[in-house]
Amino acid sequence: MNIQHHSGEIDSDLMTLLLTADPDKNAILSYIKSAEIIIALDSEKIIAVAAITKTDNEFELKNIAVASDYQGRGIAKSLIAASKDYAKESGATSLIVGTGNSSLSQLALYQKCGFRISHVIPDFFLEYDEPIFENGIRCLDLVMLRAEL
Repeated sequence: MNIQHHSGEIDSDLMTLLLTADPDKNAILSYIKSAEIIIALDSEKIIAVAAITKTDNEFELKNIAVASDYQGRGIAKSLIAASKDYAKESGATSLIVGTGNSSLSQLALYQKCGFRISHVIPDFFLEYDEPIFENGIRCLDLVMLRAEL
């Protein structure tokens, strides 16, 4: 596996991967052009992606997705580490990430990677076209986590 920065276009395959982490294409389109994109490759195939945006001294991990055939191999942890390194090298003092209240495995992953719950934005996902259910729980609230760099 090779992790590198991606400067190419966001083609349909990469968009499909991004959509596995956030089903709202309009949300992705709102940040993707200004985001730093980090990818994980298996040979020449993109198997994972992370999108990071910057606001002042704080960077945000807006999206992270690993292809289903590659999950459970530590790839997300490697992408998070690369994202933290990129943010720190770029002058950030912290990296934030948001996930749904129903995203139990993602909440565990982020905390294992050094993030701590910062705050909750109630009813964030009510605006989505289709309701999201994970682990038998309706996704309603956005849980924000922060890692100091």
